Amino acid sequence: MAVDVDALLTGLGRGERRALARLLTVIEDGRPEQLRQVVAALFPQTGHARVIGVTGSPGVGKSTLTDAAATRLRAAGRSVAVLAVDPSSPFSGGALLGDRVRMQGHHADPDVFIRSMASRGHLGGLAFATPQAVMVMDAAGFDDVIVETVGVGQSEVEVAANADTTLVAIAPGMGDSIQAAKAGILEVADAFVINKADHGGAGKLESELRGMLELGHATAGEDDEVSAWWPPIVRTVAVRGEGMDEVMAVLDQHTQHLDDRGERERRVRARAVHAIREIALEQVRLRFARFDRGGDPVLEELADRVVARELDPYAAADRLLDALEGGEA
Repeated sequence: MAVDVDALLTGLGRGERRALARLLTVIEDGRPEQLRQVVAALFPQTGHARVIGVTGSPGVGKSTLTDAAATRLRAAGRSVAVLAVDPSSPFSGGALLGDRVRMQGHHADPDVFIRSMASRGHLGGLAFATPQAVMVMDAAGFDDVIVETVGVGQSEVEVAANADTTLVAIAPGMGDSIQAAKAGILEVADAFVINKADHGGAGKLESELRGMLELGHATAGEDDEVSAWWPPIVRTVAVRGEGMDEVMAVLDQHTQHLDDRGERERRVRARAVHAIREIALEQVRLRFARFDRGGDPVLEELADRVVARELDPYAAADRLLDALEGGEA
């Protein structure tokens, strides 16, 4: 079925949620010509939403925390869009988990929009289309966009490249939470949220976190960002809304910090660099996609020469790239 992208863009400008939902489907489908059309039309209207990342290992209550945050932001009069990235079904490629039902208490609120997106095997805890989806939500006029990651543990650090403020959620009693954190996930945190703090071990977990932060601060240079912003630690029981006032205060404090130090501009530029690189790499991947099917004459000839030891694999790869750039492959 053909998609009238122009009509959807017009509908988005009128505030139609159906148009927003269908544009996100266009983004997720990833057809290059439609993606380019949507991005070209909407990009000049973006740059206004605050993007909040919520990440952490599975089971720490990220969805509940996201739901509680959306509730508090709405109580403050802010409109909220939630982009929840889920693992992919191996059969359909669609979002696998059904835990978005936890957020359905907002379904009647026109100023809350919730969308699940399948990661489709993309590493880093996010879907490839996440930045473009955030852009559409930004252009739709939302004050805050919350991006909740898959929850795969150590690899989901990419959210920091797409968010203004990143909350890393952990929970006591999970055993591997600090070990996963040591592997790099804590390095992306602008704030830590110890969720399920009514469980035993919350105090010990907070002490361990503070020790890790102090160690990182001691080994950082004076000009390092670590000395400019000390990530606070907040305890919550998100399912009951406990501690969420403190989380909202931290979000506002970090937003003010970004503005006061000019850090927002640096992050926006870093985000642009990341986006350009990722799109360029995806374009290269798409151009090479047909080689996955086999039978390409240039590739087959190079393979024959490698088998005959006339070329080594690196030299053959260089020639394949040269042929691709020259339009021969």
